[in-house]
Amino acid sequence: MNTTQIGIITNAIGVRANQVQNTIKLLEEGGTVPFIARYRKEATGSLDEVQILDIKDLWNKLKEADKRRDTIIKAIEEQGKMTPELLNKLNNAYQLQELEDLYLPYKQKRKTRASIAIEKGLEPLAKLIFEQKDNNFLQKAGNYLNDKVASVDEALQGARDIMAEWINENVDARNAVRKVFEREAYISSKVKKGKEEEGVKYKDYYDFSEPLKKVPSHRLLAIRRGEEEGILSVSISPDEDNALGALDRIFLRGMSEPKKQVEDAITDSYKRLMKPSIENEFSNLSKEKADGEAIRIFAQNLRQLLLASPLGQKRTLAIDPGYRTGCKVVALDAQGNLVADTVIYPFDKTMEAQHTVLSLVEKHKIEAIAIGNGTAGRETEAFVKKLTFSTQPQIFMVSEQGASIYSASEVAREEFPDKDVTVRGAISIGRRLLDPLAELVKIDPKSIGVGQYQHDVDQPLLKNSLDSVVESCVNTVGVNINTASKHLLSYVAGLGPSLAANIVKFRKENGDFKSRAQIKKVPRLGDKAFEQCAGFLRIPQSDNPLDNSAVHPESYQVVERMAKDLKCTVKDLMTSAELRKKLNLQQYIGESTGLLTLQDILKELEKPSRDPREQLTAFEFDANVKTIEDLYEGMVLPGIVTNITAFGCFVDVGVKQDGLVHISQLANQYVSDPNQVVKLQQQVQVRVVEVDIARKRIALSMKAV
Repeated sequence: MNTTQIGIITNAIGVRANQVQNTIKLLEEGGTVPFIARYRKEATGSLDEVQILDIKDLWNKLKEADKRRDTIIKAIEEQGKMTPELLNKLNNAYQLQELEDLYLPYKQKRKTRASIAIEKGLEPLAKLIFEQKDNNFLQKAGNYLNDKVASVDEALQGARDIMAEWINENVDARNAVRKVFEREAYISSKVKKGKEEEGVKYKDYYDFSEPLKKVPSHRLLAIRRGEEEGILSVSISPDEDNALGALDRIFLRGMSEPKKQVEDAITDSYKRLMKPSIENEFSNLSKEKADGEAIRIFAQNLRQLLLASPLGQKRTLAIDPGYRTGCKVVALDAQGNLVADTVIYPFDKTMEAQHTVLSLVEKHKIEAIAIGNGTAGRETEAFVKKLTFSTQPQIFMVSEQGASIYSASEVAREEFPDKDVTVRGAISIGRRLLDPLAELVKIDPKSIGVGQYQHDVDQPLLKNSLDSVVESCVNTVGVNINTASKHLLSYVAGLGPSLAANIVKFRKENGDFKSRAQIKKVPRLGDKAFEQCAGFLRIPQSDNPLDNSAVHPESYQVVERMAKDLKCTVKDLMTSAELRKKLNLQQYIGESTGLLTLQDILKELEKPSRDPREQLTAFEFDANVKTIEDLYEGMVLPGIVTNITAFGCFVDVGVKQDGLVHISQLANQYVSDPNQVVKLQQQVQVRVVEVDIARKRIALSMKAV
């Protein structure tokens, strides 16, 4: 880690050098992002998780560049072509593109037109012409005729081929053309011959052109998908004259006759070598940018979904609706354990179904009913709402998105080996109501259905981003070590799948954990893992109330000192605001505990183990609207935001087909980012703008509703 690298990160993120330095040191020592953000604020200067992740990503890119630089230096030295000047340039290049430009002239190539011309002995002629100082080059070209070069024209062509390669490999030339691409490049797409019918969904891009720097991410990803499927041919190009003009300014000088040869070499170099190469660069860069935007939106949506309001520990009846095969019904206890399951046919055997539901609710003292929002969901909801219960349970519609993925997964088979997929799906629906986070971590985030073009973006990048979001959400909420599944535990900072499995095994063999100190007895869970995970694990049954808080064990002594100074117990300190007001935090500042940590401790003592998620509120669709045919222009309906994209949001109004509120219809004022106006699972009022029954499309508006 050198000062230049620190400076690059500092400038990119807009933080101080010591914050970057300390954060990298903590990361290199095995610190996790949630732990560093929560418990090392003095070192990082209170950087949040996003900033720490940005530092981590940039640091990894710089390390990647370091590795590539070492490889390039070794390769050039092996050729015996390294010079002090080149070595200095390589050592001061920190971007992969810059390194590759410097390496380009030394890269081992297959036979090129230039290398063939060099073999024919034409390099001195190329140098003579390239200098543009000698008008007699034509006469001198005759000196290069031999058994491989039959004519002066052939000699000149060979010299131009060599010059074209020099131009292409010139760092300044490539950067000049890149600037033209940055300013002026257009992305254009055309339909391939004979693909008009097959690719009708890409009709908007059959003859399309837009400045590359302005094209929105969703449009670019759609174009790229059309290209991938063989429907569209796509090109990225600036004005050719402007690109050639930039190269002319670098290379044209001196006498007119040789200048004409260099000019021809420039045109050939640009069209044949440089443009395809830089077009490919910009294609990758624009895709990278579009991927980043799509992944950012996906990550935002996923965070909102994972942190959706939980109902909490309630005895629940969950129903996975269906017509032909019936509705799968399960009863869950307050911890989400399965206590009963059956099938009802409310649309065929109504009386029998009514009796079954009422009996299950009575027998298991059901407090809430969760109904999947898929096929027959609204009809099942109507059936349940007509029932008369002795004690009325709350009724909720729950998103089924991804439940079928879970029910057929190895995770579900492991949890319920003797139950079929339909029962597992109903269990998942019920558990999502109790605690969305604990249940959704079992499903691949891509299957939850809150993304945009998730199959088109860089998959490793998407996975890393979504895993970071899941890890962040799990650690933000905290985890009860005695009830959490191994899948939930695996996202706790410092654990992972292997240690999570060891914790569950230890819990089965030894009973519930009684203290955080006992966590250290879990096989293979060392001091570093304990340091990282302990503050995020909760033990409600512990004799030490701090074990059920976000206060880290490394700070217990400080809290105990506070209690001792006030002549009270730690529990008294946690329950009495008056006692806490008497504390002077300055007197507890020490080498390992700064003011920021003490302020966090005080906040935690006020509300130990608080859940940051909002309270769940019941929601009802319009009872008169059940299918798309029930909709008409102008009607105003309640709905729930189910997905947010760069171009707007989708809202479920209870007709099985979500409607689109375009970004222009989100508010009366201009909106640049839909997340400024709406969030996932938000309850909204929308007006129907257009209904296209044939294409199953619903246009909605939130303007002045």
